[in-house]
Amino acid sequence: MKRDDIRFELKHEVLKEVAENEFNGTLDKEAIDKIPFNIIPGITPRFRCCVYKEREIIRQRVRLAMGQTPIPENNVEKLAVNTHVVQVIPAACEGCPINRFQVTENCQNCMQKACQKACAFGAISITPKGAYIDQSKCRECGRCAEACPYHAIADLMRPCKRSCEVNAISIGGDKLASIDNKKCIACGHCAVACPFGAISDISYITHVINAIKDPERVTVAIPAPAAEGQFGPTVTIGRLKTALKKLGFDYVYEVALGGDLVSMNEAKELIEKKSEGKKMTTSCCPAFVNLIRKHYPELMEYVSTTVSPMQANVRYIQEKHPGAYIVFIGPCIAKKFEAEMMEAPDAVMTFEELNAVFDAKRIDPSECEEEISPDATSYGRRFSASGGVAQSVIKAAAENGCTDIKARPCSGVKECKVALAMFKVGKLPEDIIEGMACEGGCIAGPGSIATLQQLKAARMKKIKGKDNDSITDMLTKMDANDVDMVRTSFDMPNA
Repeated sequence: MKRDDIRFELKHEVLKEVAENEFNGTLDKEAIDKIPFNIIPGITPRFRCCVYKEREIIRQRVRLAMGQTPIPENNVEKLAVNTHVVQVIPAACEGCPINRFQVTENCQNCMQKACQKACAFGAISITPKGAYIDQSKCRECGRCAEACPYHAIADLMRPCKRSCEVNAISIGGDKLASIDNKKCIACGHCAVACPFGAISDISYITHVINAIKDPERVTVAIPAPAAEGQFGPTVTIGRLKTALKKLGFDYVYEVALGGDLVSMNEAKELIEKKSEGKKMTTSCCPAFVNLIRKHYPELMEYVSTTVSPMQANVRYIQEKHPGAYIVFIGPCIAKKFEAEMMEAPDAVMTFEELNAVFDAKRIDPSECEEEISPDATSYGRRFSASGGVAQSVIKAAAENGCTDIKARPCSGVKECKVALAMFKVGKLPEDIIEGMACEGGCIAGPGSIATLQQLKAARMKKIKGKDNDSITDMLTKMDANDVDMVRTSFDMPNA
């Protein structure tokens, strides 16, 4: 696994135990009750104050792994359908400082008293031992920390809150983090940032396993372009396809084909917009679209009307295999949000979750044979990294006779916000914004299991020397030219 970190090891163990029991048909109340004791045996705690707290955290993680909220909503046991996919695990969310600015031992009780002078709220007093912050008066403006010549005032903002570029996380009186779903864009950055692993995504692996086990159902896996290199340096998309079929999927199609479809459709859309003197943004990253929808709603009319590569693949497969159970597999938590909003595909799994399911079935993708069946061009596979969508759209535009497209790739929410702010005031020089909520692109998504460096190397190997790939020819080869690529109003909820 990626991330030599107890947080992700525990998540993996829980997912694996749940998957094993689901495959064996033994995921009943007795098995569920045993999982915390299987992972935390004996009386010696592994990472917290006591084994009892550790087991309660595991219990709440098991619920997430089974598609439930960490604790019952209104004391009712139910699946977390239409519940926000990013959840706080209450038992794990503690240990962070509740007061953001605190005076440290570096305070020299100096004569300048710059911190006290900088505070506009009278929150700082000077004692014989140094400065003191009255937290009831502090407004967390940070001026005292900036003014201190000794840097003696520490900014202890919780890592989850610091990681959230849309201010969706707040800390309540019970010292637990809470997520404002009206602001949250489901990027999942807080889940990676929390040092206690107290924020996680709801999983639907039990739904997927049940579908795989059903002999009457046709199941289709659609791995994202970021899959290359996730499961080891030798695990190509061809080996992963074999592993997924060994797991029980009937068919496997690369989402990179959806990338080719999106490139072509967005290019045609952009050419038309450009002829009218208008600009637009991409629509493939659901967290980026959420950012616009929730924080820049006046720009929604400029978002591409093209569906995402995931949705394009779903529509393609629904034509080839009507009624099939379709599972998207990728590094993105926000895709779970998109799937719920659009009611397609049937389920979304992260690479973290697939890794646990592989382990549950003792499948090693690196030992699987290579399946050679290219579904897409190198341009469709470039969607996995920042700048890749822009390259692909520019390539598709060139194939349609337009060679003067200028694109602005944005890597991470912060860069996206800067570009959108420029767009809002009419100062954007480029024709199109490529928005990626994760820094580095999808390959840096919160559900990845390999390092960014490993994934970049795998990606470069995959696309090297393939700049002459024809998107037009690939779509014809795959008989994909007639796929409906237009988003409907239902796909653009205001909630």
